[in-house]
Amino acid sequence: MTRLNHLLISLLSFTSLFVGSLGGFAEVPSVSQLSDVNSTDWAFQALQSLIERYQCISSNSSYRGDSFLTRYEFAAGIQSCINKLDQMLSSGLQDKVSQEDLNVLQRLQSEFANELKVLTTRIDTLDLRTSQLEAQKFSPTTKLTGQAIFAISSGSFGGDRILSPTGAVITRNQPNVTFLNRFSIDLNTSFVGKDLLKIRLLAGSAGASDSTSGFLEPNFASALDYSIQGRDNQVSLARLYYSFTIAEEVRLTIAPFMVAGDFIDKNRYANVSFNDFSTQAFINNFILLPRPAGAGVVAEWTPKQLPIQIRALYVATNANRPTGSAIVNTLRSSESAELPVLIFPNRGGEQGLFGDPYQGVVELEYFPDKNFALRLQYAGGRVIGSNFNAFGVNFDWGISDRIGVFGRYGLSNYNNTEFGNISPNYWMAGFSFKDLFAQGSITGLAVGQPLIVREIGNASQTNFEAFYNIPINKFIRITPLFQVITNAGNRNENGTIWVGALRTVFSF
Repeated sequence: MTRLNHLLISLLSFTSLFVGSLGGFAEVPSVSQLSDVNSTDWAFQALQSLIERYQCISSNSSYRGDSFLTRYEFAAGIQSCINKLDQMLSSGLQDKVSQEDLNVLQRLQSEFANELKVLTTRIDTLDLRTSQLEAQKFSPTTKLTGQAIFAISSGSFGGDRILSPTGAVITRNQPNVTFLNRFSIDLNTSFVGKDLLKIRLLAGSAGASDSTSGFLEPNFASALDYSIQGRDNQVSLARLYYSFTIAEEVRLTIAPFMVAGDFIDKNRYANVSFNDFSTQAFINNFILLPRPAGAGVVAEWTPKQLPIQIRALYVATNANRPTGSAIVNTLRSSESAELPVLIFPNRGGEQGLFGDPYQGVVELEYFPDKNFALRLQYAGGRVIGSNFNAFGVNFDWGISDRIGVFGRYGLSNYNNTEFGNISPNYWMAGFSFKDLFAQGSITGLAVGQPLIVREIGNASQTNFEAFYNIPINKFIRITPLFQVITNAGNRNENGTIWVGALRTVFSF
């Protein structure tokens, strides 16, 4: 047997093993079910002649083989010659290819048509699966993404001290420069294409007080929003939920742990603290979501014929705690991500999925076109013995591709709080600009009053923020931001607080 004969047999045997390993991708007969092609058959000798004449297969290695091939292995050699001659013809080398050889190849192709079809199907499937794996680079069903946020914060206040809403002294000393960080990893898994299993792990620095604004005004959501999500760099579960479609227009989310702001009260210009505004009170309606994190369920209905979406959400903070004191009582007010603990009575709540604290939210979103959205909201529930009802409105309007305006308003009543029955109001509004001075940049200006209520303090706190988000590349963005807080903690005795921060976000 010639060296080229050994070459053909060995290479085609390797091709068979490689392609055969993809057997799960297509319904094909086993190689053992196909008739062998013996070295004395006309087809074997015809293909060997083509390989010798046109170098369809070439190698410098030595090979050993048997005196026969399966039809499946043999088809791989035919395909190789088809590709070689096709390449020669498309390159203008028709005079190098004889019509007799083309006739022989056509006869081989016809006789082994089924095997060539199987081979092509398997290779195409392999290419598709390889492309998917290269795109995801982690798992056939799961995409891994991550984010790291570093920020430096510094500020000062007027006067000789800062008071809390109750008149207690928060500090008499000007704050030092602080450094804060947050790191998160998301595992997004889809099993059928339209579902999502989200798992987020998160770690961060000390908490709200590691940003200057959170330290000086810890009660009415002046902290940098991403700072409140970390606790002494301990890794914790930040999201765990599964979303899936139960009907053509209805989507359901079951959540052992979720945050309500991921699903309701969204705003295209003021909702993502690592990308736009960082002041916590500008991320969501401050009085609408007093305890937004926990276990629960979300239902979303999107009628195809109407420009609306209706969302309903239920979340219970202590759903995974069958007994014991309410977890919110263990939070210091300076670390609370929601309405401060100081408002609510110091008594234990109930536990479990339907225990205090809990809340339900219904939101109707109207979007007549891609530039405008209006959201109407109602929330109700119970927080450590205090029943509450809250109404909200939220809008964003893209005046042009580069300029947008937005705002939120809320009114509520909370019964049986530490300050009696209270009816707080809330509002915020601002502008957003894209591509200002730099392509891909985002600029924002906003002002708001998180808790307008006569029973707490003797004034209304007002927050201002301006930021300029600059892209370094598609993975890194740097944002200088500036905060101003007047009448902090609803106390007119407090001087103006000035805070600057430099935020750097790495996404991967």
